[in-house]
Amino acid sequence: MTYPLARKKEKTLSIHGYTRHDPYYWLNDRENAEVIDYLKAENEYTEYKFEKIKPLKEKLYNEITGRIKQNDSSVPFKWRTHYYQTIYKEGKEYPIYIQAPTQDMNGHTVLLDANIEAEGKSYYHVAGFEVTPGNQILAYAEDTLSRRIYTIRFKNLVTSDYYSWAIPQTSGNMIWSNDGKYLFFVEIDQTTLRPWRVKRWSMENPTNEAVTVFTENDETYYVSISTAMSGRYLFINSSSTLTTEEQIIDLDNPEQMPITFLPRKSGHEYRIEHAEDFFYIHTNEDGRNFCLKRVAQNDFAHQNWDVVVPHDEDSLLEDFTVINGHLIYDLRKNANHHIVIRNDAQTYDIPFEEGAYLAFIGTNADPESKFVRINYTSLTTPTSVMDFDFYTREMTLRKQEEITGGYDKTSYTSKRLWVTGRDGVKIPVSLVYNKHLYKPNQSPLLLYGYGSYGHSIDPSFGLARLSLLDRGFVYAIAHIRGGEEMGRAWYENGRQLAKMNTFYDFIDCGKELISQGYCHPEKLYAMGGSAGGLLMGAVVNLEPQLWAGIVAAVPFVDVLTTMLDDSIPLTTGEYDEWGNPNIKEYYEYMAQYSPYDNIQPGIYPPMLVTTGLHDSQVQYWEPAKWVAKIRDIVHDSHLIFLNTNMDAGHGGASGRFRRYDEIALQYAFLIGLNEGILS
Repeated sequence: MTYPLARKKEKTLSIHGYTRHDPYYWLNDRENAEVIDYLKAENEYTEYKFEKIKPLKEKLYNEITGRIKQNDSSVPFKWRTHYYQTIYKEGKEYPIYIQAPTQDMNGHTVLLDANIEAEGKSYYHVAGFEVTPGNQILAYAEDTLSRRIYTIRFKNLVTSDYYSWAIPQTSGNMIWSNDGKYLFFVEIDQTTLRPWRVKRWSMENPTNEAVTVFTENDETYYVSISTAMSGRYLFINSSSTLTTEEQIIDLDNPEQMPITFLPRKSGHEYRIEHAEDFFYIHTNEDGRNFCLKRVAQNDFAHQNWDVVVPHDEDSLLEDFTVINGHLIYDLRKNANHHIVIRNDAQTYDIPFEEGAYLAFIGTNADPESKFVRINYTSLTTPTSVMDFDFYTREMTLRKQEEITGGYDKTSYTSKRLWVTGRDGVKIPVSLVYNKHLYKPNQSPLLLYGYGSYGHSIDPSFGLARLSLLDRGFVYAIAHIRGGEEMGRAWYENGRQLAKMNTFYDFIDCGKELISQGYCHPEKLYAMGGSAGGLLMGAVVNLEPQLWAGIVAAVPFVDVLTTMLDDSIPLTTGEYDEWGNPNIKEYYEYMAQYSPYDNIQPGIYPPMLVTTGLHDSQVQYWEPAKWVAKIRDIVHDSHLIFLNTNMDAGHGGASGRFRRYDEIALQYAFLIGLNEGILS
């Protein structure tokens, strides 16, 4: 069976005096039967070629899912008068959400069993739920198509009956007023899927049209809502990549229109929290690494803001919370998190011993608690939930992810390296390997990267990853520019007209890992998804001979065409990240790296490219066009595969176990290449 070849249709795209030829533009039509036939043909080719590794894939899937504790539950957390917990039952794909008046969860009420709701559906996801303050009504948001278009439904918790009415076309973001009479929610635009309008729906008149309380008309901004920790206010957040604005509504007076906390100003990012009669403001107005200020709730004029945590050029202030007279904040320094506790008497750090780890402020919904909940993990430490007592300074482990079948942490070695990039910048790399199987200069290595949106890829534990490590792979994360591992400047030096740094950093990390003996020169593999898929497309064009294999998941690879089409979801809000190609300078820079536009004749490494037909973040046609064009240009593309999930979107399959099917496929591909099974 030979690989499929998509039909070519002439299409020219011209701007700024440049003309691009796009013979696969026609794949941008999921209603076209010929498009569906092509995607199915690619799936059939992948299935045919993967027949050799099918037993391995099945073994990996069973191995990975076999590590998952079947009957499991989260650590309860308190919100208002009740405790909440998520539980999983043996053989079930979806969570069950419960509520109880006591922390031991005795006498609990089942809020929602997602397994029942998902019956008969190929995809199911609950974005969240909200219970009225009187614990009588549950509102929950569900997506059954995987396009992140949520319908809000309602359940009577007293009778367990479901109401007939529903609210369609939402982002899933919702909050009850304190009297339980109104539900605020965020509506999305039907074409672009942009969350853009906040509405107030009446429980007393459920069939009436919801009242619009806020509309964001600027297409580069997205809207979300949240509840203050105190429970008193609703916050409406309008945000673009680099600018935010907050509105507030008193949840005790839900019919009042929102008040602007501080008008937007280009380049000013801030968010607010309310606790103990103060508004706290996380803001970058004093410097790019953010600081924390506060102001009295009865007069929050800008001139009254006082500095609580000053700006530090060497530390990024990422998060904070206020609990029982204690300020807790999260500083990122040298690619690690530092959790700081401050009260009226002293300031101190919570100590962590490992060299590379992820620690962050967890779910802390009780403002009168005697402890702060911290989540902790590393490449060798399973995800852990811990409570740090303010008064004894003791850390109590409440739960650590249990690996069924056993897990010996001492069998694995984790390290933090620093790679010198081509421009002299030091790039952090985190890696882990099974010390009993690691062979210097001989081991295969999988290098993972992302490097966009200021999103940091921290060194966290991966239950599925053990299947690679226990087959001799080294796993490494390149903390490249475009993320925020090294502070805000790290992000700024990896976006727009500095985007090439992201790709060069990743390549330089790969070469240095070979040079230091962590990897055999011909066994360097790479993986990335979404914007990390763009990274994969760029580095394979720049250095095709460096990689033994590539996994590009839901990759953003047709940068110019997408960013020039403002009808596609996300496009207009992305200009601050990539640049606006309607401006010639940005067009020319983006044309340097856009993977679809820079495919080179020659030999490319084996590649597995995945996508979802219903993806709303990176439309399926980007990877489909990319693979079709590679087949047309590259010398031999028989080991390049496109696998389309015809039932899912950007996040892949839903379900606790089913989501590992794609990971098993990716790992089987990598192991199959490394062991010479795929050829």
